[in-house]
Amino acid sequence: MLSYAPLISTLHKQKISKTELQKLINVSSATIAKISKDDYISMKVIDDICRVLNCRVEDVIEYVVSDNSNEIK
Repeated sequence: MLSYAPLISTLHKQKISKTELQKLINVSSATIAKISKDDYISMKVIDDICRVLNCRVEDVIEYVVSDNSNEIK
């Protein structure tokens, strides 16, 4: 599963709130809510976040192995 924990850390380091990020990348509050719930967001949004925060993808998302993950058949 994907986690946005690195993004929260990056925002904290740069002293930017989620509301400020929302305005900087021009997304809806629903997209910010998806990030908060570790739901999927578009690659464009991830690209915009990296551009605005001047960071790498690894500073935004990470893959976390889940015990409940289903194998791809």
